[in-house]
Amino acid sequence: MAQVGTGLSMSLDGFIAGPNDSPSNPLGDGGERLFAWYGSGNVEVTAPSGTMSARVSPESAAHLQEIYPSFGALVTGRRTFDFTDGWGGLHPADVPVFVVTHEVPEEWVRAHPDAPFTFVTDGVESAVEQAKAVAGDGLVGVGAASLAQQCLKAGLLDLVHVDLVPVLLGGGVRLFEHLGATPIDLELVKVVDAPGVTHITYRVVKEESA
Repeated sequence: MAQVGTGLSMSLDGFIAGPNDSPSNPLGDGGERLFAWYGSGNVEVTAPSGTMSARVSPESAAHLQEIYPSFGALVTGRRTFDFTDGWGGLHPADVPVFVVTHEVPEEWVRAHPDAPFTFVTDGVESAVEQAKAVAGDGLVGVGAASLAQQCLKAGLLDLVHVDLVPVLLGGGVRLFEHLGATPIDLELVKVVDAPGVTHITYRVVKEESA
């Protein structure tokens, strides 16, 4: 059974993008600082698609080399999809991607008929179920803060991962908000301390069924 997790680079004050994010400024003002660790090392790591590589520290390289093969499918939002122009038709993780949207971008689909994207118009829960069906024993990765928040509230997430960057952005897109008043307990699974970033993984504690 596939597990469902989310993982994003985050500032110490909780932002995954700076203020004024847009298609021409996808990380927002100052948001590039959240990904400086991707180019600050001397070990080259290439994503499964071969379309993206990074030079990171040995500690971060070992972490990424463990994470990359674990994905079986991804769930993302239409805003992220539009900001990246659908990653040019192939996501760096090179797995099926389910895009939560109100409307299918028919023109884009016609331009990229072989792209491994499924556009889901009936909500994030449906997208997660479809992703789990094709992921096998792999991880279903949920991208975008709004979808991660919806999945946390709905009890769909099993894992929460943050690449914690020692910077205070002061504003922008928060990862953890709109979660309601009910506490969500997390259990620490793993910490990798690396130059410029700390990779932290938590398990979402769920109540046992009676």
